[in-house]
Amino acid sequence: MEDIAYILAGFAVGSVVGLTGVGGGSLMTPLLIFGFGIQPALAVGTDLLFAAGTKFGGLIHLTRQRLVPWRVVLALCSGSIPASLITIAVLHSVGTQTKDVQHLMSVTLGGALLLTAAATLYKVIRGAKLPLQSAVDDSNDQKPRHAAYPVLFGALIGVLVTLTSVGAGAIGVTVLLILYPRLPLQRIVASDIAYAVPLTLVAGLGHASLGTVNWYMLALLLCGSLPGIWAGSLLVAKAPDRFIRFVLCILLTWAGSRLVLN
Repeated sequence: MEDIAYILAGFAVGSVVGLTGVGGGSLMTPLLIFGFGIQPALAVGTDLLFAAGTKFGGLIHLTRQRLVPWRVVLALCSGSIPASLITIAVLHSVGTQTKDVQHLMSVTLGGALLLTAAATLYKVIRGAKLPLQSAVDDSNDQKPRHAAYPVLFGALIGVLVTLTSVGAGAIGVTVLLILYPRLPLQRIVASDIAYAVPLTLVAGLGHASLGTVNWYMLALLLCGSLPGIWAGSLLVAKAPDRFIRFVLCILLTWAGSRLVLN
C-alpha cells in the first residue's frame, strides 16, 4: 500500500505542477516530511532528483520550440552550480545526520516555502496570467539590469536548492522577471526550467554521495509524476488558476510555518 501511496503522491504533485507551474520541490518535500515521515535530508535529496527528472522532459520540449535563452541560463548556472558544489562539500564535512544540520535544513526549507507562498500570492493578487509574448530571439532581451545580478541570484538559489530542494519555480520566475525586464514571459519560464535541470541534478547527485537519496521511492514518485504532469497540462485551460494558487499559498504557508516554528 505504501508503494501505491508514493505513486499517487507523485501523480498529485505532477498534476499541480502541470496546472500551475509551481515547482515540485515546494510541494513534494513537505509532503514527504509530513505525509510519509521522511527525515528532511532524505526528503530533500530524493526530491532533487525527482525534480531533475520531471523538468528534463519539459526542457526537451522547450528546446525544440527554441524558447530557451541560453545566455541567461549560462549566467545563472555560473553562480548556482559552484554554490551547490560548495554546499555539498560543507554537508560532507559536517554530515547530515546531526541534530543541528537537520534543524538548519528544516528551518531553511520552511523559509523557502514561505517565500514561495509569497511569490504565489503575488501572482494571485495580480490576477490573470501575463500574456505570452513573441519568442523572437533578441540579444537585448537577454541583458540583465546588471551583469553580476544573475550570477549572485544563481549562487543564492544554488545554496537554497541544495539545502531544501526549493528555490526555483515561483521564486525563480518572480526574480527573473525583475532581473530581465525585456525578456518575454515564456522565455523567462523556459530559462527557469532550463537552469534548474543541471542544478537539481548536480545537487541531487551530491546528496546521493551523502546517502540521502532513496532510489526506490524516487522511481515510484516518477512513475506517478510523469502522467500527472501530462494530465495537469490537459486541464490547465479549464482549471480555476487563481483559486488553485490561493489554496497552494495557504498550504505552503502552513508547511513553512510548521518547519520554521518546530
